[in-house]
Amino acid sequence: MTRLVLLRHGETDWNREGRYQGQADPPLNEEGRRQAEALVGRLAGRGMEAIYSSDLRRASETARILAVRLGLPLVLDPRLREIHQGEWEGRWVEDIMLTYPEAWALRWKEPLRARAPGGESILEVEARVSQAVNEIASLHPNGVILIVSHALALASLRCRANGLPLEDVHQWLPENGAVEEIDWSPDPARGTGDGG
Repeated sequence: MTRLVLLRHGETDWNREGRYQGQADPPLNEEGRRQAEALVGRLAGRGMEAIYSSDLRRASETARILAVRLGLPLVLDPRLREIHQGEWEGRWVEDIMLTYPEAWALRWKEPLRARAPGGESILEVEARVSQAVNEIASLHPNGVILIVSHALALASLRCRANGLPLEDVHQWLPENGAVEEIDWSPDPARGTGDGG
């Protein structure tokens, strides 16, 4: 069983403005960099072997700050990216609700089937992120690994590891700079984590 320390990237201006980021690539803002620096003391001494991060700037910048300060190797993996939000990326929530009322309503009524126009479903995100984490965990059996990623991607891992319904993933979205630990068993037949 591999111990995963899950970290959501630091804040961006789009987070502050309430704009959908998805796989758009805004950088950390000053507060986001401060959040990353503040995590160094909290994460030091955990016996972590490596950091694996989404390659999007807000995550990779967070991860690079920690890798340098903690002296850990860093691997960027595009499978750890946030959900692709298609036509919604860069838009404010209010604008999305008005412009795409049917797709927005479906997001809440049937979250596993819903997707932004041109984007991914929650099931697709969970499948690619779990595949990446299965491979990472198999490289570090019984180790401790830091995963730097995004709100929905991390919430899908939390659901999978703890046996929570994926339909409820939006209830588990972490805040910027939030840390959570889970145990993950890289069983390719199940594609799931265990407990934690």
